[in-house]
Amino acid sequence: MSQMNPYDVTSVGAAMFAQESERAVFIRRTYAHLSGAVFAFVALEAALFTLVPAQTMQNLVTMMSGGYAWLIVLGAFMGVSWLARSWATGTASRGMQYAGLGLYVVAEAIIFLPILYVAIRIGGPQMPLFAGAITAMCFAGLTAFVFMTRVDMAPWGKYLAIAGIAAMAMIAVSIVMGFQLGVLFCGVMVAMTCAYILYDTSNVLHHYRTDQYVAASLALFASVAMLFFYILRLVMAFSSRE
Repeated sequence: MSQMNPYDVTSVGAAMFAQESERAVFIRRTYAHLSGAVFAFVALEAALFTLVPAQTMQNLVTMMSGGYAWLIVLGAFMGVSWLARSWATGTASRGMQYAGLGLYVVAEAIIFLPILYVAIRIGGPQMPLFAGAITAMCFAGLTAFVFMTRVDMAPWGKYLAIAGIAAMAMIAVSIVMGFQLGVLFCGVMVAMTCAYILYDTSNVLHHYRTDQYVAASLALFASVAMLFFYILRLVMAFSSRE
């Protein structure tokens, strides 16, 4: 699972040039929407685990273990992700922006089902909770760093885009060739996702317009979800070695 090109945000009307009170409102709205997206994701997962039969879950796990079916799923997810982002970042109505954010949260909830099912079977509900706690601490630390330093990481965008494309290519090759990328790849992806969070957070401070809080929250949610995904994979890998 990888994140593709980050948002191309403009400095015209950016929050950094807005009045202090307007900028503060934008930041509060961005992180309030991010919190809402996370809570909606958790609620959807709880509902799906209640409604989806165990056999269906097992079939999803089998598909996740490799093969072209999982490659098709990833391709579909990328298509849905692109559509959701275009709705959220476009100049359409506020309703369409919320539809984009909602669509992305639903897509993430579906794609997370297999790995969460396996994680709970391996270590119980505390395993994803542990991974979630680590993710939250990493996100809080990275966010605090950007807010304290006020660093502008816009130049990172092109390099992160290249890294995301390379990661997707490696994932596709591993699926086609039938080999596992392993713990090292997960560690690299965690590092890359942390860089995405730094980049996205700096965009919140410097490049998003004050009316783009829905798009900003979607970008942050996408990075947080990817970080959680690979941290959970690492926790599962180390747990299975004990």
